[in-house]
Amino acid sequence: MKYLHLLVAALFVLCAYWQLNDPDWNKWVAAYGIVAFVAVRAYSGGLRPIVAGLPALALFVWWCTYVPDFIQWLQDGTPNIATEMKTEEPHIELTREFFGLLLCWGTLAYYTYWAWKRQQGGGAQVQKNA
Repeated sequence: MKYLHLLVAALFVLCAYWQLNDPDWNKWVAAYGIVAFVAVRAYSGGLRPIVAGLPALALFVWWCTYVPDFIQWLQDGTPNIATEMKTEEPHIELTREFFGLLLCWGTLAYYTYWAWKRQQGGGAQVQKNA
């Protein structure tokens, strides 16, 4: 189970790498990179809840800014977001970013909970799997 943290880190590093050609690559590399960093900290056993919790909070706030665009995408009948991005179809980029932030936030929220349970000492199962 401990090596799963390294797999998570590797996947988020790949996500960060794939963002390098994006016009706003810096904020996406930072978002994916912090998740990779937290996963490596979890692997090493040095993850404190605050280390995952603060970026989780920041990413949650950022994610909330995409909720209106996501609702609009749903109201439009969920058009395909797996096609090539075009200027006249901004829903593709906005919906993908919504899901990307949701993935980052969800992972950080899990790591926050996981680290908190370890710190409390009440999660024998969590500690054993770490």
